[in-house]
Amino acid sequence: MFSGIIEKTTRVLGITTDGTNKVLEIQNPYEELYIDQSIAHNGVCLTVVKITDNSYVVEAIEETLLKSNIGDLREGDMVNLERCMLPTTRIDGHIVQGHVDDTGIMIESEEKDGSWSLKFKLDEQSELLVVPKGSICINGVSLTVVSIQDRIVEVAIIPYTYEHTNFSHLTKGDRVNIEYDILGKYIANYMQKKNA
Repeated sequence: MFSGIIEKTTRVLGITTDGTNKVLEIQNPYEELYIDQSIAHNGVCLTVVKITDNSYVVEAIEETLLKSNIGDLREGDMVNLERCMLPTTRIDGHIVQGHVDDTGIMIESEEKDGSWSLKFKLDEQSELLVVPKGSICINGVSLTVVSIQDRIVEVAIIPYTYEHTNFSHLTKGDRVNIEYDILGKYIANYMQKKNA
């Protein structure tokens, strides 16, 4: 369980293939790290399987690669990291599971004299699951929806978030990971089954 508040950004040091899986070596920015630890990488919960002096290794299976942008990563790319929450941690963002629903495409990034406006084209299900002033998780970052129209979601971020996440590295056409608000998903599922 995560909150969508990014702790660190770091680089992908290497990528290998193991069958249909991708094995990623990640530069380690943490002092405390252990095998089996869950860390969200661009919002995707992956398990630490190996630790070296300055890096750790995670493995993404085919389902993860199909649903996220993890398969797009290349050596040198920056990833957003968040370790799982502690029971005593304040939830500064919103409840994020690290289970990416889909990917979106960045279509616009605009500086607005003190903030940044980012726009992303989303999947059809966004029409049911995204509401203005609601929560959405993009590349692991908990964000508030400014607007949603014709499957284009706009979010506004402060300079700190822009500078301390990989949003500053995104360009038009890049794929991002989308996790919709879990409460919205449960409500949509309930209503669909109720009306069936």
